[in-house]
Amino acid sequence: QAETTPLLPPADIISTVEFNQTGELLATGDKGGRVVIFQREPECNNEPYCQGEYNVYSTFQSHEPEFDYLKSLEIEEKINKIRWLPQQNAAHFLLSTNDKTIKLWKVSERDKRPEGYNLKDEEGRLKDVSTVTSLQVPVLKPMDLMVEVSPRRVFANAHTYHVNSISVNSDCETYMSADDLRINLWHLAITDRSFNIVDIKPANMEELTEVITAAEFHPHHCHLFVYSSSKGTLRLCDMRAAALCDKHAKLFEEPEDPSNRSFFSEIISSISDVKFSHSGRYLLTRDYLTVKVWDLNMENKPMETYQVHDYLRSKLCSLYENDCIFDKFECAWNGSDSVIMTGAYNNFFRMFDRNTKRDVTLEASRESSKPRAVLKPRRVCAGGKRRKDDISVDSLDFTKKILHTAWHPAENIIAIAATNNLYIFQDKVNSEMH
Repeated sequence: QAETTPLLPPADIISTVEFNQTGELLATGDKGGRVVIFQREPECNNEPYCQGEYNVYSTFQSHEPEFDYLKSLEIEEKINKIRWLPQQNAAHFLLSTNDKTIKLWKVSERDKRPEGYNLKDEEGRLKDVSTVTSLQVPVLKPMDLMVEVSPRRVFANAHTYHVNSISVNSDCETYMSADDLRINLWHLAITDRSFNIVDIKPANMEELTEVITAAEFHPHHCHLFVYSSSKGTLRLCDMRAAALCDKHAKLFEEPEDPSNRSFFSEIISSISDVKFSHSGRYLLTRDYLTVKVWDLNMENKPMETYQVHDYLRSKLCSLYENDCIFDKFECAWNGSDSVIMTGAYNNFFRMFDRNTKRDVTLEASRESSKPRAVLKPRRVCAGGKRRKDDISVDSLDFTKKILHTAWHPAENIIAIAATNNLYIFQDKVNSEMH
């Protein structure tokens, strides 16, 4: 019997995880509209296991629940995505979005305060000018470190449908936001207009056959982006070709194997996430049962296909009934594009080494998160003989799912969101945060 999970306050459930470009900061968003930023502590020299843990750096409320009076719809505060901007000065900037509104936040530090104003007293009240008899130069005095988070831009009213992706362009000036049927291009400095670059909305909504599920800019070429669809296709678009990218430059699609055709084929082929490799040469996609690596130069089939949890193929009927079949799992590359990671059920997550073709199932749990605990590989047994420590498919807990994961851009440090817990694992040492 699968262990039942006590009902959690929904606001605490983590809905997105993202490292910044250096990996020094890690941001999480949750269903309550909050963003928590963790900062990596400097490494300590005297302790061999102290490799710079992540501690809370700042917490702020990014989005509030709203109500659309024209459509009589509640707009959730849940953070769908966070994306960091490349750092250009001492401050950090990030974009966060809920279903409708994208916000640009500035995160900065203050460890000095000005003192000795001529026209203000210590409390900041203005002095009577007639009482000022001498002038002094104000000075900066050290103070306790303060992390200030301030909203710099609000990009609103551009999406009729729910925003599922945001992606910052490599030109560092623009970004795109994608919803179910449209993708918009924004300038980071302009909030009152955006350019529609993809629109797949049919004239008659009854003819709607697919929706956009994810979108991302190429890491080096600012004119290229990719978007995935619920039909299992990837479209690479080139903004140099036309202002409206409805005609794709390349279409990546794997022909369906007729022997595997079933009632669920269309649902499980829907792509839930797409990520360019750091090199920009490959694409990583996740559908319900597999992760695939595509070469940008080969459209007719993926280079590599990895089974995430093939033992669920016989359980699709019950997964459809409990809606799990619609879960949207994300995927991630390691810094050198040699290993890929994605989540599964029962708080399991999977890693696939592209070079050795070895794969492993690991579990994010309280037991495995004690300092210096080593993660033990787990095995799921689909039937037949069970080996010691194997977990049977029927005892998997489908309420414990790892949808959101992130990999440090340069090191073997991973962040795993397991419902309302954030686990951070690294080579030889790991830690847990809530």
